[in-house]
Order: sequence, then structure tokens, then C-alpha cells
Amino acid sequence: MTQKTLDDLFHETLKDIYYAERKILKALPKMARGAQDPRLKAAFEKHKEETEGQVERLQQVFEIIGKRPRAKTCPAIDGIIEEGEEILDEFKGTPALDAGLLAAAQAVEHYEISRYGTLRAWARQLGHREAVTLLDATLEEESDTDDALTKLAESAVNVAARKKAA
Repeated sequence: MTQKTLDDLFHETLKDIYYAERKILKALPKMARGAQDPRLKAAFEKHKEETEGQVERLQQVFEIIGKRPRAKTCPAIDGIIEEGEEILDEFKGTPALDAGLLAAAQAVEHYEISRYGTLRAWARQLGHREAVTLLDATLEEESDTDDALTKLAESAVNVAARKKAA
């Protein structure tokens, strides 16, 4: 059996998040179309643009470690996105739809924050300084998006869902 290293784990996890980001790119337009609140729709559209840049950064990280950008199926993100699609179907046209979509988007953000935090730590440990900078930029964007979604949920989306249901 071949000895696996932190380099191997870093590469495998990089392939995982590369798959996830590309999958998220496909899901965001559908979520934006389904959103009823214009601010939530705009948040999804903004995140799509950011995600395109994040995919480009990941491609640069692959280059830094001398590997070809390749995705590896990520069952976790597949499940999270599937839950978001179920919310779109089951809550379409209801006051709770946006609250559900926002919650699904935050589940995605939390997954990404976890992955990028881990990858950044490993890149630092492995001496990939350029990769640390790229991963840190993405981690900051993901955290900012999560914060913005929380503010939108607390100030408008969840409030609107509750008021309409009462």
C-alpha cells in the first residue's frame, strides 16, 4: 500500500472543492431565478460572479502544485444542492421560499468556508505561499458572503416569511 502524504490529501481536497465550486456555478442561476426577494436574487447573482473568480483561483492553485485542474465528485455538495432544489420545488410561491433558499445558500457557504480554511492551513504547512494567498482571498469572500446572507435573513427575508405566514 502506498504511503499517503499531506500533499496527497491537499490535492484530493482541492479536487473536491473544485468540483463543488463548478457545481455551485450551475446551481446559483437557478436559485436566483427562484428567489422572490430582489435583494436575495442580487446576492445569488453577485455570488455567481465571485464563484467564477474562485474557480480561476483554484486553477492557479493546481498550477502552483504542478497538477492539472481536475474535479473529484463531492457527495457533500451534491447533497446540499439537492436540498436547495427540493426547497425550490416544495416551497415555490410560498412566503417561506426565500428563507429556505437563503438557508440552503448558507449551508453551501459553511461547507466552502470549512474546505477553504483547511486548504489554507495545509498550504501554509506545505510551504505553498502563493496558494495560501489565493485560498485566503477566497475564504474571505466566502465569509463575507455568509455575513451578508445572515444580515439579509435577519433584517428582511425571515421577517417577511413570518409576517406573510401569520
